[in-house]
Amino acid sequence: MISSPRRHRLAAAASLVLLACAVHAQSSDPAAPDSPAPIIERNAPPRPAVRPRPAAPNPASDPAARPSALTADLFYEILMGELTTRSGDPGSGYALVLDAAKRLRDGKLFQRAVEIALQSRSGDAALAAARAWQETLPTSRDARRIELQILIALNRIGETVEPLRAEVAATSQIERPLLMAVIARNYSRATDKKLAASVVERALVDELKSPSTGGLAWATVGRLRLNAGDTSGALEAARKGQEVDPASDAPPALALELIDPNQPLAEPIVTRYLASNTKATPELRVAYARVLVENKRYADATTQLQTLTAARPELAEPWLLLGSLQMQARQDAAAETSLKRFIELSAASKSKDADAADSNRNVTQAYLALSQLAERRKDLAGAERWLARIDSTDDLTIAQTRRAGLLARQGKLPQAREVIRGLPERTPEDKKQKFFAEVQLLRDAKQFQAAYDMLAQASAAAPDDTDLIYDQAMVAEKLNRLDDMERLLRRLIQLKPESQNAYNALGYSFADRKIRLDEARTLIQKAVQLAPEDPFIADSLGWVEFRLGNTAEAIRILEMAYKTRPDPEIGAHFGEVLWTTGQKDRAVTIWKEALLSDAENETLQETLKRLRVKP
Repeated sequence: MISSPRRHRLAAAASLVLLACAVHAQSSDPAAPDSPAPIIERNAPPRPAVRPRPAAPNPASDPAARPSALTADLFYEILMGELTTRSGDPGSGYALVLDAAKRLRDGKLFQRAVEIALQSRSGDAALAAARAWQETLPTSRDARRIELQILIALNRIGETVEPLRAEVAATSQIERPLLMAVIARNYSRATDKKLAASVVERALVDELKSPSTGGLAWATVGRLRLNAGDTSGALEAARKGQEVDPASDAPPALALELIDPNQPLAEPIVTRYLASNTKATPELRVAYARVLVENKRYADATTQLQTLTAARPELAEPWLLLGSLQMQARQDAAAETSLKRFIELSAASKSKDADAADSNRNVTQAYLALSQLAERRKDLAGAERWLARIDSTDDLTIAQTRRAGLLARQGKLPQAREVIRGLPERTPEDKKQKFFAEVQLLRDAKQFQAAYDMLAQASAAAPDDTDLIYDQAMVAEKLNRLDDMERLLRRLIQLKPESQNAYNALGYSFADRKIRLDEARTLIQKAVQLAPEDPFIADSLGWVEFRLGNTAEAIRILEMAYKTRPDPEIGAHFGEVLWTTGQKDRAVTIWKEALLSDAENETLQETLKRLRVKP
């Protein structure tokens, strides 16, 4: 026999009522006063009731042994509340369930009333139920948390000061960091973000003054100020937090997000914390190093990572970052040591790593770097051995691209191109990467005409692709087709006015040929405005100043660029300017350093040959 839908609805409603009865028999309020207290998310499911351990009934002490307050009338009221809600009349169902919750003083029934109101999109009714819950069961933290969440969702931020203050006061010290993170996340959703920051600051007034909580509390206020676009206010909060609690990592973590040339007071908050706390969190120092790298302050980032690896040599990630920076600075021996150390530590901790995917990507990055280091010292077999250790299918394209490069260096260009062409094309981006990888093989092999033809054909099909235009311009320069190069770069500037590389390349080409020097300087200065920390653009500016006869200014700019990035091409220019001013010993020293980094650099070799110098 097929049961009728009405029977199903009645059975489901009865089951819910029986569950409410069972909960009521266990406890009048499921939330203990000292339970953990993060604010509940609006759509979070209700917490399941905790099943008590079996014990011998004791009428004097066991609530379950006492007579239940659930009468037949209340049972019927709850049943009708559920039935009317499921029948499409949530307003009547809400009223019945809420009335039963008040009469039974039952937290689960109050929560059910809130749920019915939210399901019917009645925020005011949900708030009324939460407040009735609070009034009936004043010690219920669930009631207060739900009230807070509803007020935030209704954008009634100003009404949350007192309930938030009470929630914070009821939270243990060990759980405060979690609570502060939840506060910052929930209040960041408010429409009036400045008001949200102000309300939280008023609610945390006691915590802001306390040496044990001030750092974390001020950082929470600062994040909400930052969310409201008040960067100076966020910086002030980080500063005050550090004054109250110098050992807290929360203010410097906030300051890290504010480091910018326009905020010179942010970085000292971070450096003070790192300098004065012997137990500074490694994660914060690593994050600081990453910020320094983003700002192209490679030497400063290296110093931070060397400090960390000396103090905590058992941590793997800093070794990878340090090795990458050392490799970029052409400190190949040190880079190889750091990268191998990272691989050893990663292998030892692999079973404990919660994020295996991230760990595998990092190890792949180390293998690729070690392969490149081996290739630099012309150990092509060693380079291939490192590539062979990459077993991740996700990294197949990059490994095969590097393998093709090794084949090309051995004079096997056709085989190298076949390796690239054999790579899978799962997305349009894969196809584009394959194309540029093959072009790069041709450029490295000095097959400039073939590379130019490939790029010209692709540009004809996609005339507004700025990547194609830039690469074609650079190959045109190698072919001494300088009119083509200028035409392409000006086209690129028209399509992408913020392309610092286009301004720099065009300006440098004029400076290097000693033509249109005033225009060259204007172009390069525009590139500097777009990328003020780029040492290669600074190198171009120093070079054009030298061509204009401003030798002292050229030395100043080139010295700073070389210190930031000791690249052999920058070294070649810096050395030449020193040489022409009579500082020949210093010039030779710079050139020797550059030769150790890359003895085959074209600019360096051309400079030494033209000046007839053998360092």
